[in-house]
Amino acid sequence: MPVQIVLFDGFDPLDVIAPFEVFVAGSEYFLDNALDIALVSAEGARDVVSGSQGLTLRATASLDPHRPGIIVVPGASGPVDGDPDQGAETIPVLLARFAATGAIPLIAEAMHNPDVLVAAVCGGSLALAMGGLLEGRNVVTHALGMPLLDATGATAVNARVVDDGDLVTAGGVTSGLDLALYLLDRQFGPRIAHAVEGLFEYERRGTVWRAEGTAPATVPAIPAA
Repeated sequence: MPVQIVLFDGFDPLDVIAPFEVFVAGSEYFLDNALDIALVSAEGARDVVSGSQGLTLRATASLDPHRPGIIVVPGASGPVDGDPDQGAETIPVLLARFAATGAIPLIAEAMHNPDVLVAAVCGGSLALAMGGLLEGRNVVTHALGMPLLDATGATAVNARVVDDGDLVTAGGVTSGLDLALYLLDRQFGPRIAHAVEGLFEYERRGTVWRAEGTAPATVPAIPAA
């Protein structure tokens, strides 16, 4: 199964490396190399500079929306505060810039492909929402970006991981671990995910939210994941 992890200028390295490590470990140790994990970009093979002190990773291929499997979109890394008019490369600026690139039409194609599951880590959800892709969808992003989701037409859900069918999102910088472990569970079953948890000495956080089952009579205010 192909897994494409999307790189863009200003990406958050942990949003990329955490799911990458989980997928690689699951594939190589427990799934007989069933996953084909690649770092990709909308522009094709190139060096891509993150938002964390210039740390650079290399995309080895172009993002392919027609390739069955999983596409993972990370968030951005940079300052939270600053004046964009003064050239501040804040996280919202980086996400908005990514939302205006050729990656968004490609991801839109992928979201219309029944053989593709799109996932997003942290601010990656907000970038997709800014690109107009998440209207009417249940999603989570970083706590600081949750108020912005409603303005895009998305429905913000305070949970660590939100499963909305062919769209799975996770909130928080370290949530890439939880997202990838859940996707292993969803695709291959809990024993594979549990084995990777044991290898990493890490236990997934939170309950995965889905729009199914009995709805609570009241929903108390819960802090964002």
